[in-house]
Amino acid sequence: MLVVVRFRVTPDSPEAATFAADLVAARDALAARPGYLSGEIGRNADDPALWTLVTRWEHVGAYRRALSAYDVKLTAVPVLGRALDEPTAYEVVEDGTDLNAPGARSLG
Repeated sequence: MLVVVRFRVTPDSPEAATFAADLVAARDALAARPGYLSGEIGRNADDPALWTLVTRWEHVGAYRRALSAYDVKLTAVPVLGRALDEPTAYEVVEDGTDLNAPGARSLG
């Protein structure tokens, strides 16, 4: 599972001076959680105000559990709260895998 979170931080905003360090701390807090596979921080080549944090997880449950961890709530959640309001969780599309289908799911 991929999580792609985008942020808009204008270079002259009050948070610009500390944003990169805050994003690194958020990634590091997430990286300490079970199920985390990898993560990268990026800045848009054409629009320097646009940043991204891309993380890869074993499955959606690992990511959701990571968000509820105490250290992640203290370090990463405040940064993630600054994200653009858009969907962030993506399935990895590979040959031979069944993709998620919209609709009700059986619980049993």
